Amino acid sequence: MEITVQCVRTFWTKRSRGGEAATLRNAAPTGFPLSRVPPSCAQVIRMSEDDGFVPRESEKPLREVALSLRIELDRLRVLPRVDPLYGLPPRRRRPPAVHLLPGQWVRWQLNYRFSSAAGVRDWSYWLDTFNIAHGPVAPDVFLSEPTFLVDERGPVR
Repeated sequence: MEITVQCVRTFWTKRSRGGEAATLRNAAPTGFPLSRVPPSCAQVIRMSEDDGFVPRESEKPLREVALSLRIELDRLRVLPRVDPLYGLPPRRRRPPAVHLLPGQWVRWQLNYRFSSAAGVRDWSYWLDTFNIAHGPVAPDVFLSEPTFLVDERGPVR
């Protein structure tokens, strides 16, 4: 069974909450062309306010990605984990898992806000976008419209 996972994480602080910096952050892509990674790995892309939201690519073993992936008959069951549990916004009720047939894919987004323990540093934020496909896919699959879109972003003011 072929599973393709792309994880996109965007980091920022209060400095990118308005004006030109927010425009740059909001223009950051949520999907990228696929690169060759081993079947047991996810393509990981990180973008940060510190370097102007330039994408930096790496790979990570699937078992280390905050995802629950399970084959059930001919479908792939997908449910991202909320990680870490102490980030805001609170998620009392989560959407159900998505079940993908071969040829389908899901884009699932979660956001977080963190503050320093002593309140000395500014709040920091991140947006996780998980692009997951079931079955063989074209290298540009995550540049198209997903079969399913789960927007689990909440207020982080």
